[in-house]
Amino acid sequence: MQRYVAVLLFLLAPALFAQDAPTFKVGALIFADYTWTQSPERIDANGDAFHPSAFTVQRAYINVTGTVNKYLSWRITPDIARETGTTASLSGSQEYRLKFGFVQLNLDQWATPGSWVRFGLSQTPMIDYTEQIYRYRFQGPIFIDREGFQSAADTGISARYVFPNDYGDVMAGVFNGETFARAETNDQKSAQIRVSVRPLPKHPLLKGWRVTGFVNDDHYVANAPRQRFVAQTTFEHPRVVAGFDVLRAKDQVSRTAPEIDANGYSVWVTPRFVKGWEALFRYDRLRRDSLAAQRRDIEGIAYWFPMPKGISTALLLDRDSLAMRGVPNTTNYGLKMLLSF
Repeated sequence: MQRYVAVLLFLLAPALFAQDAPTFKVGALIFADYTWTQSPERIDANGDAFHPSAFTVQRAYINVTGTVNKYLSWRITPDIARETGTTASLSGSQEYRLKFGFVQLNLDQWATPGSWVRFGLSQTPMIDYTEQIYRYRFQGPIFIDREGFQSAADTGISARYVFPNDYGDVMAGVFNGETFARAETNDQKSAQIRVSVRPLPKHPLLKGWRVTGFVNDDHYVANAPRQRFVAQTTFEHPRVVAGFDVLRAKDQVSRTAPEIDANGYSVWVTPRFVKGWEALFRYDRLRRDSLAAQRRDIEGIAYWFPMPKGISTALLLDRDSLAMRGVPNTTNYGLKMLLSF
């Protein structure tokens, strides 16, 4: 196999290192918010009940992108995010880490435009694709990301092929499986594939309808599965965007540990009104094995500021409520801001 890869690289080398003018671009993405917790109440050092509230910067990306020539491009994205873990609750500090860092071979000269191969720390097939349709990542992650079933980025090699005539695309890759936040711990790799199809790309009303299937086949250790299956349908229209995801997952952290099955779904809709105003309605439901199902309700109203192409700015006022039998409901109200350029 290595011999064939070496021969392929040798044959492509003259094109890959052609003397085209390189390009360089810097951008940024910021998620900031003010959140007030209605429930549960907390108790302070004096024994008095209070409702927590905080101003936070949830995410800050610095996107550095460029091209070597028309065949090779690259991206480096440092991620500045709130620390997690035991010490984070005491320090409240931010941590600096790499979110994306990859080289991309553009296949436009040999395949349909938009096809490519990536190597390095890059987007996984499902989350980035969905977030291009569901624009409210600044409210919170999509269902499979929020519940810890899938990471937005991982280290490996991936490829995308765009079907002709706007019929969709397929993206597949082999990744470490430990997400962008952790190093590889074993010899197991995560094989992921997403296939998205537009059944009626020329229909005047249904051209925004897409059907997607996603599979992640991985293992914690040999013979201990970590598997995810997602079926999704989305619809995009100038007046409304909507989506529905169904998840099936299987986890066994070691060969002697019990297997844990999970299933759930997420449905969301964002009606669009006049002059940048939109609403957000989302409902998530998840059950892990025999545990009681948890339910999340999200409602919000957003204003998307008119901006030139390539710049996105929005404000969202939202309510986010999580309910699970046996524990108090968690209900937060927030004012959230997005800036991306």
